[in-house]
Amino acid sequence: MSTVLAIETSCDETAVAIVKNRQVYSSIINSQIAIHRQYGGVVPEVASRQHLEIINHGIELALTQANLAWQDIDGIAATCAPGLVGALLVGVTAAKTLAIVQQKPFIGVHHLEGHIYANYLSEPSLEPPFLSLLVSGGHTSLIYVKDCGAYETLGETRDDAAGEAFDKVARLLKLGYPGGPVIDKLAQSGNAQAFALPEGNVSQPNGGYHPYDSSFSGLKTAVLRLVQQLEKETQLPVEDVAASFQASVARSLTKRAIACARDYGLNTIAVGGGVAANSGLRHHLTTAAREHNLRVLFPPLKFCTDNAAMIGCAAADHLDRGHTSPLALGVQSRLALTDVMQLYQQRN
Repeated sequence: MSTVLAIETSCDETAVAIVKNRQVYSSIINSQIAIHRQYGGVVPEVASRQHLEIINHGIELALTQANLAWQDIDGIAATCAPGLVGALLVGVTAAKTLAIVQQKPFIGVHHLEGHIYANYLSEPSLEPPFLSLLVSGGHTSLIYVKDCGAYETLGETRDDAAGEAFDKVARLLKLGYPGGPVIDKLAQSGNAQAFALPEGNVSQPNGGYHPYDSSFSGLKTAVLRLVQQLEKETQLPVEDVAASFQASVARSLTKRAIACARDYGLNTIAVGGGVAANSGLRHHLTTAAREHNLRVLFPPLKFCTDNAAMIGCAAADHLDRGHTSPLALGVQSRLALTDVMQLYQQRN
């Protein structure tokens, strides 16, 4: 398998990694959370400038930690979609420049495909087909993984992504940014049955509910009304609200993932994205999967959030199959995962 140096700058982590044979030789992640926390969320221009300031150091450090030289590298990869355009440009420009200078092939990688490949880093024997549950700040999807670059979307959120809902509820509870980790921590000491909150069913035109699609805007509104009512009556039981909210999200995602896997005859569910680190989701999904004889895989916590190791793993698989990207490839703020092969030109 090819040795790839990969760069990830789609949002607020500047990451560089070197991956070979689904093994991580080095992984450098510089988070900007402390910088963006004062604004209550990611500021795109600030993120881009931070990437620009530290990307070169990250590249040097990745090579040093891997104890490799440029002649040991077979390809240079970077996340090119989806994400913040300015942030993506920093990583892609750096990768293209290195590809030209070092005379290596360039591989553009879809960010969500990277999250799918995060599971290969801890389970190198994993092979398609399987179901991927992608849950992050910007995406909540159920993906039928058929092969490298071959994906079918079976379910998705109709409004807020799961991670976005965590951030918004954290703001309602005055917990700061990002919301996921702090809600998860508070939920550990809260009562998940304290408040009945909706799971966000999506109605179908001909009646009934969509079995795999999710909705979290109604849940967010329900938490808002609950908080407003509780603040009038007594001191806000933040731990109980956090636990009840987290349990509702976990139940919703679990129910849909299990139903989808069973309906499509898939015996493995691989979870990816920042919300994959959530303890409530890990408990609910693992418990339910065991009851239905399904295997559930979660990446290590360090590979749940954005990182370059997952990008390198995906890039190496594409490169081994003869998929490379033209140097004219641009960045895109949005690109469906099902269109991932548009990023590559294939050798005959």
